[in-house]
This record gives sequence, structure tokens and C-alpha cells, in this order.
Amino acid sequence: MAPASSIKFIDTALSCTSPYALSYPDPKQKWLIRKHLLSLIQDYPIFTPSTDTFTHNDGTSVNLLNATGNLRVSRYTPPIPLTIWVHENYPYMPPLVFVLVNSMTPIHRDHPFVDLSGSTSSPYLQTWLFPRCNLTNLVRKLVKIFTHDHPFIYNSPVAGFSHPSLVSRMEALDRLSGMLHYDMMAFLAKNEEEVENLSKLQEELIKRDTITRNMISSLEQERSSLKDNVTKLTDEADVVMNWLRVNDANSVAVGRDEMEEAFEAADEESKLKIECLSGDRAIEDLIYALDKAVEEGTVPFDAYIKQVRALAREQFYSRAMLVELAKGRHLFSWSA
Repeated sequence: MAPASSIKFIDTALSCTSPYALSYPDPKQKWLIRKHLLSLIQDYPIFTPSTDTFTHNDGTSVNLLNATGNLRVSRYTPPIPLTIWVHENYPYMPPLVFVLVNSMTPIHRDHPFVDLSGSTSSPYLQTWLFPRCNLTNLVRKLVKIFTHDHPFIYNSPVAGFSHPSLVSRMEALDRLSGMLHYDMMAFLAKNEEEVENLSKLQEELIKRDTITRNMISSLEQERSSLKDNVTKLTDEADVVMNWLRVNDANSVAVGRDEMEEAFEAADEESKLKIECLSGDRAIEDLIYALDKAVEEGTVPFDAYIKQVRALAREQFYSRAMLVELAKGRHLFSWSA
């Protein structure tokens, strides 16, 4: 049986006809509200009825009944200060449930059924349907929800779940909603991290793209500059060639024989030195060519040895002649 004081308060509030009367115009609705509130207080004496002005999200203000109390779901967890507002269209609209927030016991972030402001929701409220649903069953569902997922941050072991076969369909739906909520929050957190990483990568790619475009632009400018220089040098070369054709045609037409005459020896001794040096270098080149031919197998080894001996003898005479010419003597004749 509900306390007499609570019964008297509810009856007085519902029968009030002053300007401050509650926003429940239908007598049948008032009777159902009285019945459900008294049933709630009888099963959960912790709740105390009261009236106050409630402001909806759209700014509409109404005078409503509410029940406030500290709901304890377990002896290991702190009590939950709860306020249940009876909607002006109750029982066809679900009640409005709020957890009172305080600094000593803050609500933990990402709770599946309670946001940081204390506004509470659950599958039971979301699927509210009269006459199946009422205030007493709502509190029973909240007790089960908060037993497994307490809204406050505190240091205590988390209660374990009972076997799925031992819970009701609605309780299983509550647990499933909670697990889906946490999975969704984990998924969103992972997605936010991936988006942040992709944003950083995008910024890096944009930076690299800018650097690459600047490099390409610089190379294009350099290429254009080089083309201009080539054109300028070509024009200058044409000018020089035209000048040479006009002013020094004989120099341009110098043949190979005339070029060789430019290195003609001044005397017999110099001529002999040039011939000895050229002969020595020619023999060196020939011996090198013979070495390669032997390696490739195109010249027999016997023929190679015979030829190298003859070339070495001739090279010896050339080098000896160079030594004597350097000393200023002439011990060997070129014919030797």
C-alpha cells in the first residue's frame, strides 16, 4: 500500500482546477496516472511524487507530475538519483526519465542509455505501447539495465551477465542495444582516427603536389631559357660562319694535308724523333691488338710469339734511338 501522504498529494494535484492545474485534461487519463503512480510508489517506496513545470525541447512549458528517488540497483554500486516525469499525453506517450547529474558521481561518456545531460532512454521507452507498458515495469527495466551498465563512474567490479536463457526478451533487447551502442562507438572512434590519418595524408599529398608543380614549373622555365640560349648561340654561330666565309675562306678550306704540314719538323733531328715516337706508339698498339686476337682465338699462339718478338726488336731500336737523340749522340742509324 502506498503511503497515505503520497496518495493525498496525488489526489490533490490531479483535482486542482486553479491556473496552476496540471496539464492532464481528461478525467480517464487522470485516473490512469493516479493508478500507475500509486503502483510505482507501492513497489518502490523510494520515489516521492511532486509537481513542477517542465519545458520541452521546442520551448513549450507544461505542469506535470513527477516521481523522484534514489534508485539503488546493487549494494556494490552508488544509488542513482532519478526523476520520472509523467508526460501530458501519458499513457499514450512514454514518461520522461532523467538521471540527476552531480560532480561527485559524473556520468561516464558514451553510455548507451544515458547522455551527459542525464536524459535517459531505453528500448522499453522507445517501444512504449499502452496498455502493455507502465511506470512500474519501466523502473524494473531500468534496474536491470543499470545493474549491468551503471551510468556513474565509480571504482567497483562490473557485475556479470546471467545466461541468455534466464533473461526475458526485453532484457535481452536491452543488453543487445547496449552492446550494439558500444560497438558503434568503438567503430566511430576507429573511423574518426582513420579519417584523421587520411586527412593528414591528404595534406601531405597536397604539399607534395605543390612542391612537384613548383619543380615542374622551374624546369619548364629552365627549359625555355636553354632553348633561348641555344637559339641565341646558333644565331651567333651563323654570324661567325658567315664572317669566316667572307674574310678567311682559305683558313676554313684547309685540308687534311695542310693540317698535317702544321706539325712538320723544323730539322732532321726533330723529324727523326717524331718518327721514332710514332713508330713506338704504333708498335704498342699493334702488340695490344695481337693480345686481344690471341684471347679471342683468331691468331695462333705460335704466330703471336713470332710476331711479338719481331715487333719488340723493332721497338727496342726505336727507343734506343730516342735515348741517343736525347743525349745528342747518334749511335744507331735509322736504317738499322
